[in-house]
Amino acid sequence: MPRVLVLPGDGIGPEVTAEAVAVLRQIAPDVDTEDALVGGCAIDAEGAPVSDETVRRARETGLVLLGAVGGPKWDPLPPPKRPERGLLRLRKELDLYANLRPAAVIPALEDASPLRPECVTGVDLLVVRELTGGIYYGEPRGRQDRDGQRRALNTMVYDEDEVRRIARLAFRAARDRRKRLTNIHKANVLEVCAFWNEIVEEVAPDFPDVELEHLLVDAASMHLLREAARFDVVLCPNLFGDILSDEAAMITGSLGMLPSASIGDEGRGLFEPVHGSAPDIAGSDQANPLAAILSVAMLLEYGLQRLEEASRVREAVGRFLEDGYRTSDLASISGGRVVGTREAGKLVREALG
Repeated sequence: MPRVLVLPGDGIGPEVTAEAVAVLRQIAPDVDTEDALVGGCAIDAEGAPVSDETVRRARETGLVLLGAVGGPKWDPLPPPKRPERGLLRLRKELDLYANLRPAAVIPALEDASPLRPECVTGVDLLVVRELTGGIYYGEPRGRQDRDGQRRALNTMVYDEDEVRRIARLAFRAARDRRKRLTNIHKANVLEVCAFWNEIVEEVAPDFPDVELEHLLVDAASMHLLREAARFDVVLCPNLFGDILSDEAAMITGSLGMLPSASIGDEGRGLFEPVHGSAPDIAGSDQANPLAAILSVAMLLEYGLQRLEEASRVREAVGRFLEDGYRTSDLASISGGRVVGTREAGKLVREALG
């Protein structure tokens, strides 16, 4: 029996995760779930952002559904002890080297985008971000004193195997979608990007059915605002993916609609909504659970390879919106009948049939 470790986390995390788990149990009743702590609640109860036991269980199940972590209560803690470190440790321990961030504009929410309708119609893209290398992890890094001057440095570095595995994953994703892959780089000034491009080109012949283009990151940032519908799968080094995935996210109009997946080999993955813990509305039944529910769709697709069930979850969310229902964050920008967190989850489950 497949097992999923559920980590509700902090703030609105437990509320949105409860609705997501209810959807998972309805669409895949054979999947077993078990709960554990991560983030601020884990610090309070267990003394660390994630315990060794929770990490062990995550390794054992290979599949993690996460709510959100963090909040002002824990902001005074030193960086190594903050709630977000629990998420980073889980990614590292499970060797989750690829972050997948879809950004699709649902027709019922086109008016929620900050861009003009002609800029968002038909947008359906997937950002594939390398997650465990690049400038965030390269050495040397840190601060130094040199000749009486303070300085800081970070190093952008990639090994051939790191680039090859993320490139292959992106090509496979494009093959399953519209067969177009855009590789983002800055090879005109960065040697590491020229090297990245070389490896991507070496992988490309294994996927002759996928059209490959290379695009400078600054040009990509402009095209995302002007004609995002041109993109299918977007492959990025860690730094560029971090930035462009957030830009793509805002095209859709609301972070409350956006899921993500951090995946590795052998079906391992961590699935979570993009939004934060929003402690200011925690417990008020106002949180939007749709991103958490769509994270379940990603878990079904990428973690369990159940494409039909994943499609049904997405269709149920679409019907919920087409019927005019909105959580408060969506209603504030697109109107509609406002429902709370629990009612939204219930209506999505009813749409599943």
